[in-house]
Amino acid sequence: MLDLPQYPWRLLAPYKQSASEHPNGMVDLSIGAPVDPTPAVIQTALQSASNWPGYPGSSGTDQLREAIAEWYNRRREVPGLTKDHVAATVGSKEFIAWLPVLLGLGPDDVIVYPTVAYPTYDIGAKIVGATSVTADSLADLDATTRAKVKLVWVNSPANPTGIVQDTQALATIVQDARSIGAVVACDECYAELGWGRWENEPVPSILHPDVTGGDLRDLLSVYSLSKQSNMAGYRAAFVAGDEQLIAALINLRSHTGMVVPGPIQHAMIAALADEDHVFEQKDRYRKRREHLKAAIEATGLTVEHSEAGLYLWIRDPHVTAPTADNSWTLVSRFADAGILVGPGVFYSAAGNGYIRASITATDDAIDQAVTRLNAGI
Repeated sequence: MLDLPQYPWRLLAPYKQSASEHPNGMVDLSIGAPVDPTPAVIQTALQSASNWPGYPGSSGTDQLREAIAEWYNRRREVPGLTKDHVAATVGSKEFIAWLPVLLGLGPDDVIVYPTVAYPTYDIGAKIVGATSVTADSLADLDATTRAKVKLVWVNSPANPTGIVQDTQALATIVQDARSIGAVVACDECYAELGWGRWENEPVPSILHPDVTGGDLRDLLSVYSLSKQSNMAGYRAAFVAGDEQLIAALINLRSHTGMVVPGPIQHAMIAALADEDHVFEQKDRYRKRREHLKAAIEATGLTVEHSEAGLYLWIRDPHVTAPTADNSWTLVSRFADAGILVGPGVFYSAAGNGYIRASITATDDAIDQAVTRLNAGI
């Protein structure tokens, strides 16, 4: 059996207990699970496809794959994709964890992922026994390590920091990876949730022509409908990019039964075709974000980056040499006010001193958190 690290969220248990003892109950801002209803257009599509007695294909139906390709053109400024450039996946976390297996990586290989990052990139490396290395640029690696790199993970917009990579930054990553023959996979699931600058221009995809130079070779974009469409329970996601890589991945996924259920695929088509529900949901998140961000900053804490996505990346500006203890101290301060947040240390030592607060709670819960923050923490 694989010896994987303890699932980190279990470490929050004592702080959850403390927050739960607040007279008005706990406000949970520790995770980013959607709480608003799945839009009616998606529910209706799911119901209409409930009579599906046969096996769905691992790649996704032609109609779904065509809808994904059209969505990339319309929403991500990625033209020219066909159904052969895309495939459905059972959520994005499954694909992230298993991509090293599907690529045939092993103990002699190196997988690179961001210095502050969602832990599943590292778990994927552990599953195949590869060496995982954190770096935001391949130029930061020594020559021996660079020579072994086979997969580079990019996360833009990033979880937990909310950092967005522009087209020039992404192009540099692609050029560096191609120079050593590595695949670049970009986790882009927060792309429809940009703030500030990214309200007025699309968050760039790793497949954007200004990034790729018109060549999709060794590039993969990973996307999920969990966040933008409140479909986390549907496990509805997809991957797009290099046609040859996609074909190989579909073949391996077919052999192992990694298949999105047929009715879910039909619901995904409806979600991709309808933009109104995405804009409505973003409006909800915008109001919650502005409300919560103002209250946090009023306490004297600093919100850094947080340019896109569903989180605020927070630190105490008075702490100049942060350690893991500083993250837990902030978690404890919030818990004493009945608010549960996530410690930055869950995302590597580079997250020391930070906490992550989600904006996915209900309006009432956000209002409760704001009231408590205004009373002081």
